[in-house]
Amino acid sequence: MVTLAVLALVTGGRAQLQYGFYKGKCNASDVEAVVQNIVKARFATEAPLVAYLLRLQFHECAVNGCDGGLLIDGPGTEKTAPPNLSVKAYDLIAAIKAQLEKKCPGVVSCSDIEILATRDAVALAGGPAYPVRTGRRDRRRSSASDVKLPGADYTAAQTTTYFSRLGLTPYETVVLLGAHTVGATHCSVIKSRLYSYGGKPGATDPSMDPALASVYKKYVCPNVTSSDGNAVFLDDQWTAVKVDNHYYRNLQLHRGVLSCDQNLYTDGSTRSFVDQLANDGSTFLTQFAKVLVKLSEVNVLTGTQGEIRKVCNKFN
Repeated sequence: MVTLAVLALVTGGRAQLQYGFYKGKCNASDVEAVVQNIVKARFATEAPLVAYLLRLQFHECAVNGCDGGLLIDGPGTEKTAPPNLSVKAYDLIAAIKAQLEKKCPGVVSCSDIEILATRDAVALAGGPAYPVRTGRRDRRRSSASDVKLPGADYTAAQTTTYFSRLGLTPYETVVLLGAHTVGATHCSVIKSRLYSYGGKPGATDPSMDPALASVYKKYVCPNVTSSDGNAVFLDDQWTAVKVDNHYYRNLQLHRGVLSCDQNLYTDGSTRSFVDQLANDGSTFLTQFAKVLVKLSEVNVLTGTQGEIRKVCNKFN
């Protein structure tokens, strides 16, 4: 019974999603082209957009499925949960929704906009251009208490267990974490690796390249409170806005920024996956597209379920 319940969570609604769902439903407008054009214009002036949208999609779909719940404003909503306080790109989703409402009111869901926008940003950042099925509807639920996301210090076992609840295999989990090829974190998140590893004052995580740790300690994240908010790129700065497999090469060199990332290489159960993806960039891009699509179809609402919001940050 447990297995059947999990399967229902992961696959619910998939059968009703369709390629080109909005074709002919938005008067003379091509919904996917409208989304793409707005994302392209924003990306031209804000390259980190791809990192914002990948994070938005994950934080959305990992909590009750891809249902637009993260977009809702108000006290006690998903948006107010601590892990979501630094999520960005809400304004982009709102701008796309406003444009589509002018062209065909009440037709395009906010949850579909999230998935389409992420897809387009990934392609603009050098990643694969991949088709996605649409037809999602928006859920009338958004609760901070539902937000349970993986921690930055997770072991490989904890990480793969978490993602198995979303229907991902260990290999697919390693592929999905390749999203950390773009974006950044903050010094406050990694200071325990630098200055108090294992709860020991002054101890540095031995799995981190000593040269990298030295640079962080001296220049990026000195052990003072004022450095907590300093940005730390999850990949090397020169490739931090490009979707590629460089992230995995850094793990081979023990240069993973987050413990949960480096642990994928330290643990024998996932190390071979890292090696494969590090050594074959084209395989990473192909598999990354497949995993993003799979994530985008977790527990979606379709048909007459939920609603099509008029604006994305509040229920109808």
